[in-house]
Amino acid sequence: MSLSRHETPPSIFDFDLGGAPPPLCKSGPVVSAYLTMRDGVRLAVDVVRPMNDDATTKRDTILVLTRYWRGIKGSPSNPYADVFAPHGFAVVVGDVRGTGASFGVWPHHRARAETLDYSEVLDWIVMQPWSTGRVVGYGMSYTANTADWMAERNHPALKGIVPRFADYDPYEDVYFPGGIPNVCMGRNWSRMVKEMDLNLLRFGEQSPGVRPATSDEGELHAALRDHERMPPVWEGFQQVTFKDDRPTTWAGASMLDWSIQEVADRVNRSGTPTQNWAGWFDGGTAQGAVHRFLGQSNPLNVIIGPWNHGGDIPYDPLRAADEITLPTTPTQQANDIRFANACFNGQAACEQGKILHYYTLGEGTWKSTRSWPPAATRHRWYMAPGLRLSSSPEEAGFDSLEVDPAAGDVTSNRWSTQLDCGKVDYGDRREFNASRLAYISEPSTHGFEITGHPVVHLSITSTREDGNFFVHLEAVRPDGVSCYLTEGQLRALHRKVWTDSPYRVLGPQHSYLGRDAEPLTPGESAILTFTLHPISARLPAGHRLRVCLGGSDTTTFANIPAEGAPPLLKFHLGLAGCYIDLPIVEH
Repeated sequence: MSLSRHETPPSIFDFDLGGAPPPLCKSGPVVSAYLTMRDGVRLAVDVVRPMNDDATTKRDTILVLTRYWRGIKGSPSNPYADVFAPHGFAVVVGDVRGTGASFGVWPHHRARAETLDYSEVLDWIVMQPWSTGRVVGYGMSYTANTADWMAERNHPALKGIVPRFADYDPYEDVYFPGGIPNVCMGRNWSRMVKEMDLNLLRFGEQSPGVRPATSDEGELHAALRDHERMPPVWEGFQQVTFKDDRPTTWAGASMLDWSIQEVADRVNRSGTPTQNWAGWFDGGTAQGAVHRFLGQSNPLNVIIGPWNHGGDIPYDPLRAADEITLPTTPTQQANDIRFANACFNGQAACEQGKILHYYTLGEGTWKSTRSWPPAATRHRWYMAPGLRLSSSPEEAGFDSLEVDPAAGDVTSNRWSTQLDCGKVDYGDRREFNASRLAYISEPSTHGFEITGHPVVHLSITSTREDGNFFVHLEAVRPDGVSCYLTEGQLRALHRKVWTDSPYRVLGPQHSYLGRDAEPLTPGESAILTFTLHPISARLPAGHRLRVCLGGSDTTTFANIPAEGAPPLLKFHLGLAGCYIDLPIVEH
């Protein structure tokens, strides 16, 4: 069943709920080898081709470059080969430099030495006697980002990419959303990958280690000695406040240098067809997918569902679990196989324009659009006395909140899933009432749909020169249970609005650059205005809206300021006070 609702003729960008096609063959054995790069660094790669292929049987290639081990010692295959080789593809999976069994150092994500390697790996594939010279880059999470950077290399062999649940801008979408340090992700992910790079990561009670590239164990030990030379990436994150900060451990690089969003023009020049998956509840991947959709001109298919990181666990807080029908992982992979075939046969390169498929919470339906944001009417809700949401401004005043530096949130949240690919479940939001201000509307008399980017305008006064501001948008059921919809956050230091942002159509944006820093003046009023993460949700009649304001979430984020008395905040009310604008789609 096609999920596409646009009126144009069917295309490869139609999203299909059908199951996976039957396999065409069996996978052959894993063949491991080292490839020598221009500077002498050797990368470990695995090649899996269909069973019974001879040395010159021509195959199109799926290329995956990872920093999460290309394979486990003793394992007969790898997950990517298990998906693609039975459908007639050669599959090449490599450890990026400084990781797994590869030599070299890994100072931070996608250092330039690493991304330059991608061209040489593509060159090597083209020269193999079994290669057709056609390659599609593929991956999930970090490997999705390597697929993106393959496109930046503009290599003639690359016919398409499938980045699944990528961090389009690593600063805004994962490590510093709203400029606030995501300590949970930064510190814990750094620890995990450093253990992998030293071959120390354990799986339960076992620690088999990475698959060696040769039978000489001494070569693996030599590669691991290279890895010891670099400190954990967390040391660099601790030196970052702004996008253009350059930590001493990153050899002069900033987070701008490894953001694919910053080089969208190069990707556009490549014209690489792209299929991108994202989740409403997967960190900032939906925001990144929208930025990609707006900023890239190459043929583009974007799919945003109500998923965790990786897309294997759905979450729709407005529907019962047994009412949620979503593409399973095999169905998603079937769409990727279909897309890869279209890239290899040239159909994808002929596709005109781009399309975005998205799931609407509550309604349980998929919709498609060739423009974003969808047509909507902005409805304004004011924070009003008595912790109410009002459709019109009421008398001036303020509500006070003393930030509790110990206040947190659920551990099964949109940010933690990026670390463990676990489920997302925000539960009943009333659990956190004590540490936040919660403003609630009257019950709606009819159902309505919110699709796009809510925008919040906060008029505040603080006793400190900086601070975190968290805004949660929720739907309150008739039984009183409050359900999470989306959120936004902003560190006050970054409050200057970037008026020339290429994404200003979505709402107020921020540069997060050092030159634009604007500390608060204690005791003086200030305006903070920012967009929340995008969402699509239809609320039935009888539901209420709830907007929660807070200043701390230690489950995930660092407290700002880190030292001294916690801020005492005043949120001003009335015509010049706090409000939220919601994009309402008329039916």
